Amino acid sequence: MDPTSPFPRLPGTAEVSVRPAREADAAAIARVQTVTWRTAYRAVLPAVVLDEWDEDAVTASWLAAVTAPPTPAHGVLVAVERDTVVGFAAYGPPEVAAGAGAHPAGPTTEVAALLVEPRWGRRGHGSRLLAAVADLARAGGVARLQTWLLDEDRVSAGFYESAGWAPDGWVRTLDTGTAPLREARWHTLLEEDA
Repeated sequence: MDPTSPFPRLPGTAEVSVRPAREADAAAIARVQTVTWRTAYRAVLPAVVLDEWDEDAVTASWLAAVTAPPTPAHGVLVAVERDTVVGFAAYGPPEVAAGAGAHPAGPTTEVAALLVEPRWGRRGHGSRLLAAVADLARAGGVARLQTWLLDEDRVSAGFYESAGWAPDGWVRTLDTGTAPLREARWHTLLEEDA
């Protein structure tokens, strides 16, 4: 029990939270991404992408995303259990395809990444991250969230579907250097009174 806290911690309960990422979190975010991709996407991504992963470069990339985001609308959140970063979400304005224009529902925020390290899964971290992104987007006047999911990623599709998201009909193909990967865009509208 923390004697300075007005809330006693019950034995066996976890301390969990979502907060903005800090500079010191970059290596932990990179670790979560590395472990999650190597576990969840081994059958989908080319082996060379996963086996020749440059964790230092990934850490540097996350450090830049946290400390110098490209716009004020970009951000990175982390899910923490006790003192361990167990997941993260990165979000920002979506790239708009040529000729696509703005979405009729209004401003959109894209969830560029939302990952929870598999050993910390099924504890609500992903839901808390997604809710925090939605709250921040709503507070910023955003009407809609979107993300891109690999067709083969049924786990993520099930997660987003359970949160009220659905495919919106847009697809894209990624060139991986081996077999192309197809992604579908998923979205949800943000309720003002949520």
